[in-house]
Amino acid sequence: MTTQSRPTTPTAPDRGALRALLPALAEHRAMTARTCAAALLEQGALVALLTSAAHAVGTAVIEAEAPSTGTVAALAALVLLRTLMTWREMDLSHDLAYRVLAALRVRVFDGLARSAPARVAGRRSGDLAATAMADVEALEFFYAHTTAQLLAAGTVFTGGAVVLAAVEPWLLAAVLPTAALLTAAPFAQARGRAAHGARTRAALATLSADTVETVDGLRELLAFGALPARRRRLADHGRRLGDAQRAEATAEAAAAALRDLLIVAAVLGVVATAAHSVTSGRLHGAWAPAAMALALAVLGPVAEAARSLSQAVSLRAAAARVGAAVKAPALAPPPTAPRTLPPGPLGVRLHRVRFDYGGAAVLDGVDLTVPAGQTLALVGASGAGKSTCAHLLARFWDPAEGTAQLLPATGDPVDLRDVDDAELRRAVALVGQETPLFHGTLAENLRLTAPDADDDLLVETARRCGVDRIAPMDAVIGERGATLSGGQRARIALARALLAQPRVLILDESTAHLDNTGDAELAAALHHPGRTTVVIAHRRATIRRADRIAVLEAGRVTEEGTWEELTARPGSALHRTLARR
Repeated sequence: MTTQSRPTTPTAPDRGALRALLPALAEHRAMTARTCAAALLEQGALVALLTSAAHAVGTAVIEAEAPSTGTVAALAALVLLRTLMTWREMDLSHDLAYRVLAALRVRVFDGLARSAPARVAGRRSGDLAATAMADVEALEFFYAHTTAQLLAAGTVFTGGAVVLAAVEPWLLAAVLPTAALLTAAPFAQARGRAAHGARTRAALATLSADTVETVDGLRELLAFGALPARRRRLADHGRRLGDAQRAEATAEAAAAALRDLLIVAAVLGVVATAAHSVTSGRLHGAWAPAAMALALAVLGPVAEAARSLSQAVSLRAAAARVGAAVKAPALAPPPTAPRTLPPGPLGVRLHRVRFDYGGAAVLDGVDLTVPAGQTLALVGASGAGKSTCAHLLARFWDPAEGTAQLLPATGDPVDLRDVDDAELRRAVALVGQETPLFHGTLAENLRLTAPDADDDLLVETARRCGVDRIAPMDAVIGERGATLSGGQRARIALARALLAQPRVLILDESTAHLDNTGDAELAAALHHPGRTTVVIAHRRATIRRADRIAVLEAGRVTEEGTWEELTARPGSALHRTLARR
């Protein structure tokens, strides 16, 4: 449960947030080119159709001459071309957009995975989901309705301006100011629109995060009678989102009204200019409607492009959040020259390790060695740095100083930073305090660590960990294992780790939910002659079974030895730690 905090006004994101996502189109150059060509033909066909139709009307009225068969056929062909290109442009632009979004989602997930758990820690799952799904989905408008339309509008207006300059330069002068203002308006309103968009995205992310937390904690909320307060909180977040969306819609309505006003002014200017040109003899009466239609038709794509650009600006916040996820730095970067781990048992070592989370040091000069095949119990008060040691040995982070190493039976130690991630995951398995289970069968959840494990190994591992007593292998496990007890989830987590047959196993209080009998059963299942095990635990029986015990205090190993050695010392660090339990 999170405490309610005072909402802050999000700042407008960087101007380059949308531009930074344009390179995603480079992977689809051919489709992007086809989309731009279809948009150009669609807009060009409309301008040609309006101009030709206006000329036919002008000729019929002024010269009493009916359109020829060729003219009618040309108009029909332009109608057909416009229809086909409108469909084709919509089909291509959305196909392109969804292909780009599909790749972008993968890059967002890759970024989150690359920077996890440090970047993910402290962020709410609903907020992460909003970035991975809602923010990416919002960019569909940018990719489907902006890039090709802007290029086509610019090309059509340029071509039309050249024709107008040749036919009647004063008509061009009448539409140029409007075109310039239509083009400049989205940029002039960009800061405000971006701020509105940032407020909407922030409100949506907050509502998403609170909704996910409410669903996850529904039993606790019901048990403690906190559901009405939670509903009021969700309603408050919903109102804030509604306010933000209304403000954004109001801004768009004002921008649309301004565009309409500019178009009306352009119409009046074109009509007055055309009338003056006709009366002064510079423009033939039969051509006046065509010239007017051309002048106004080339403004249509500019106005539509301005509308698209104005709406795209409000997506800066979504683009900034997506861009930040895509470019998230790796907290454990891949090695430039990976080393291959030798076969056989592996020990582990933390050598003069210092680590912090951006503040005071959590680990300050830790030296800890676990020879291959031994079991070490890591003991200490809450906050002493035990889980941090586990995460460093699994290389979720890299030490700020010192090294985390694997110790082959023969040969030199291997720095974890020199091991390819896939090989490291096969060699080292971490079972944490939480047990993430996914919606699917029990067998599917177990096979997460070893998809290719044969059925006999799966059944034997499940039996040794007591998972076979929980449910059949084809039974569906609810999301996050909501229908299972903490002890059952712990058994599944341990079986899942053992199925990968790791050479180093790290247990971060993973048996805390088990009773003494269950803890003893799993201790027998975990025993393997060649496996190195690091156990973070508080239960005396678990600690006593270890070959050696290390006591962590204030970020340092202050005591190390066997159970008999450490308990024989009055006032030892182990005694102090156990006395706190």
